Amino acid sequence: MATLEQKLEELTADTIEAMGCELVGIECQRAGRYLTVRLFIDKEGGVTIDDCSDVSRQVSAILDVEDPIADKYNLEVSSPGLDRPLFTLAHYERFVGRDMVVHLRIPMFDRRKWQGKLESVEGDLITLIVDNEPRQFAFGNIQKANLVPVFDF
Repeated sequence: MATLEQKLEELTADTIEAMGCELVGIECQRAGRYLTVRLFIDKEGGVTIDDCSDVSRQVSAILDVEDPIADKYNLEVSSPGLDRPLFTLAHYERFVGRDMVVHLRIPMFDRRKWQGKLESVEGDLITLIVDNEPRQFAFGNIQKANLVPVFDF
């Protein structure tokens, strides 16, 4: 059975692509009685507020017609931001060499949170250099991963 995120991606990705943007990922998070549905979009040169607004309007219309969400929800559309979340293996491959934070579903060495430089992606194994030591994580054990923002002054 497909997750809500997968259903939403299936319903919206083509429309978002037709609008000149890439659907980077979707997060669904419950807060009280409401579900927050976050769509992260990107495009060459970066997204603007108008891009987010236009995508929000189109996606909202799709969700009104298809009605895939049983609960009350808030729709948010934004760029991935400086601390860009990584959702797919292709995202990891794209950002080899960058610093990132990984949160694991099942702890390794009594830790769920790891920060290091992304060294490689081989199959479904992600290798981070943490404290000068390579650490491998199965993609399926990664609950959440974000790039660490780089500020050049």
